[in-house]
Amino acid sequence: MKKFAKTMMLAIGSVAVAASAQASGKLNLYNWTDYTPTELIEKFEKETGIEVTLDTYDSNETLLAKLQSGATGYDLVVPSQHFVDIMVKEGLLMKVDGIADMPNYKYVDERFRNPSWDPEQAYSTPYQMGSASFAYRANSYDGNGSSLKEFFEPNAATCNKLAVFKSPDEVINMAHLYLGSDFCSEDPKEMQAVLDVMMKQKECVKVYSSEGINDRLKSGDVVMHAHWDGFSQVGVWEGVDDLTYAYPKEGVVGWFDSLVVPNGAQNVESAKAFMNFLMHPENMALLSNFAAYANAIPESVKYLSDDMKNAKNIQVPADVPVKFGQACNAKAQGLIDKVWTRVMQ
Repeated sequence: MKKFAKTMMLAIGSVAVAASAQASGKLNLYNWTDYTPTELIEKFEKETGIEVTLDTYDSNETLLAKLQSGATGYDLVVPSQHFVDIMVKEGLLMKVDGIADMPNYKYVDERFRNPSWDPEQAYSTPYQMGSASFAYRANSYDGNGSSLKEFFEPNAATCNKLAVFKSPDEVINMAHLYLGSDFCSEDPKEMQAVLDVMMKQKECVKVYSSEGINDRLKSGDVVMHAHWDGFSQVGVWEGVDDLTYAYPKEGVVGWFDSLVVPNGAQNVESAKAFMNFLMHPENMALLSNFAAYANAIPESVKYLSDDMKNAKNIQVPADVPVKFGQACNAKAQGLIDKVWTRVMQ
């Protein structure tokens, strides 16, 4: 693989962009598991000469702990919206000059420019967006996914055939949706109710894991799993024809992932090059075709595969609420930590 030490030219579609400063020719990317298509990385490397190294994680909490531990060696990471807010407040991210002036920023949907977690567009550019709920093998399950009760109070046939994310972020928010309480609740009684629901559910949980989800469902090891809409669609494409993503009446937990540069990054120009690269519609469509999530680049629809255009698991019914996760204050986060610690004991 070729490495260049001089200024790069980025050929993105018909747009040629001169890098603003010398790039080292390397990019260290830290991203979620099963979230980075090889084809996308190879295309970026071919067009820029920048060599990409990829490591993966399984939760926002894992990523946050890594950044809090000090210099990581990573140039780009991919947190969800409320964790961007947390990381900015903790001083873990580097401001990126000129995001709005990047040539491909013009493709970003107006609705997702200057988002609430980055109102000056000083830290982030869009990656993908979707939701968290649960999915099930329809041929092995007699429910229809219409309520979160099916997930938190599994029937006898599902008990010990259920798997749950191994992180509190989305699971506790799903419990709030089920109970009708607010995300980031500071009320000990409400959080006790969340704990009670999750401890009752635990009696039927076979495993807590955020990795190997589709493999676990495909093998029949479980018939129901906490899941993400897009990754469940990937499971369908991989041959689990009856894998059905639930849109319960209580709602689903929305998320929006972004590219950000952690403090201590050594290859900032390479990071900016990748940010700009991914905002091009053709490249964002390549990512969506792989990961099966929606994105903030409307023109990417021109390049979406027929499978993606017809994907059923990512089509949110009009009557199902989507509530985005939030950055909680210290009191609320403390209660969340206590609940999760108890569940994991």
